[in-house]
Amino acid sequence: MQTQNDVILIGGGIMSATLGIIMKKMMPDAKIKIYEKMDQVAEESSNSWNNAGTGHSAFCELNYTPEQKDGSVNIDKALQIASSFEISRQFWAYLKTHNVLTKPFIKSVPHMSFVWGEDNITFLKKRHEAMTPNALFEDMKYSEDYDEVSAWVPMMMKNRPRTERMGVTHMKAGTDVNFDSITKGITGYLETCDGVEICVGHEVKDLNKEADGSWKIKVKEIKTGKMKIASSKFVFIGAGGGSFPLLQKSGIKEGKGYGGFPVSGMFMRCKNPEIIEGHNAKVYGKAAEGSPPMSMPHLDKRRIGGEDSLLFGPYAGISTKFLKTGSFWDLPSSLRWHNIKPMLSVARNEFGLIKYLVGQVMQSRKDRFKMLQIYFPEAKEENWELYVAGQRVQIMKKDKEKGGVLKLGTEIISSADGSLAALLGASPGASTAVSTMFEVLEKCFPKQMASDDWKNKLQEMIPSYGKSLIEDAELCRQTRKATAKVLELDE
Repeated sequence: MQTQNDVILIGGGIMSATLGIIMKKMMPDAKIKIYEKMDQVAEESSNSWNNAGTGHSAFCELNYTPEQKDGSVNIDKALQIASSFEISRQFWAYLKTHNVLTKPFIKSVPHMSFVWGEDNITFLKKRHEAMTPNALFEDMKYSEDYDEVSAWVPMMMKNRPRTERMGVTHMKAGTDVNFDSITKGITGYLETCDGVEICVGHEVKDLNKEADGSWKIKVKEIKTGKMKIASSKFVFIGAGGGSFPLLQKSGIKEGKGYGGFPVSGMFMRCKNPEIIEGHNAKVYGKAAEGSPPMSMPHLDKRRIGGEDSLLFGPYAGISTKFLKTGSFWDLPSSLRWHNIKPMLSVARNEFGLIKYLVGQVMQSRKDRFKMLQIYFPEAKEENWELYVAGQRVQIMKKDKEKGGVLKLGTEIISSADGSLAALLGASPGASTAVSTMFEVLEKCFPKQMASDDWKNKLQEMIPSYGKSLIEDAELCRQTRKATAKVLELDE
């Protein structure tokens, strides 16, 4: 028997959860179904141990502010990401106020950039000068003073030569976010709503467009092996690395020319409670030349499962799996005539990336530990263990001029009729989930998004909806202050 739905969401992570609750608020009578392969939601990319937990707001991530050929620093992407994170904060504050999110999920942790070398110090100073005129970044501090930096991160500065040159920025408004908790809180609420069904332990095997415009979804119940058929007017594929092969199976022409190259991640995890207690910041450095955007080294204070943690990484690796729980056949089975050329072009044009990944794979534990000691000179090997984190799929896209290009950030691919949308890519990912899902709705439900009914509902959830936090400085300050109060954050 074929089950009829208004909305099917594939993947039980932060993206599907966010889109699911927004659509349920917009369309209270909608019949929504979420399919997740694992036996519970938030077990892949949204799992706390599989991501950095950084509330990505461009405070410390240097790859969001590229230096131009003329020496200037472009902050356009940083402004967009910072604004998007403020939108996420508003939405989470709304969900907390309405008792959807009842468990702790966000914590104030300062965000810092920390660089060495005269060129990097000059870049960071120019970056600070370019960013601070905007209200989103006006509280960012810059320092080269040993004592001031020591007050921010004493553990990192202990026994470091006072003569060592460094450039550091500090943003008190930074956060650590438990996307696992947010995802489970939202899906737990959705389960109580009429017309919503969360199907864990169900793997979507295929999807096809029907003559009436709906989608037929073939689903396998993993425990029993039983195959099921469901249909829906709208399908969203938000399955992390698993989105790419499902996009290919959909057959939509908009998905042609895309390729995916999986990158694995590892972290050094501290085992010593005293050391964990001694560091309270997310400190990001500058990524190695040729590295993927999610590979910026960072020393992270985390709050996971009610306990403080300290992680350093990531160390990248080469894998053929699209998911941590995926198959080694994921990459070879994704190759098509339409994406082989773009992928080969990227391999030729981005040789630095391949060189970087091979170098990372060849690293010994001693080599990995040396990188940690650059940030934490007093680190001792017996206090740290290597942990394998999540998988990310680096997206490659056909390009007329270059043959193929790397696509940084997230990419929304939707069918011409708006009946299907898929999300590819990684950073900044979960932190900008709300804004990203608005983009999905604008692509797939343009008439409804333009209606007064939907606008009013969205403004209830996002008070700044329809206004610019980039251009309106006072609105930005008021919004940040209001959400900080609800979310119990330092201003």
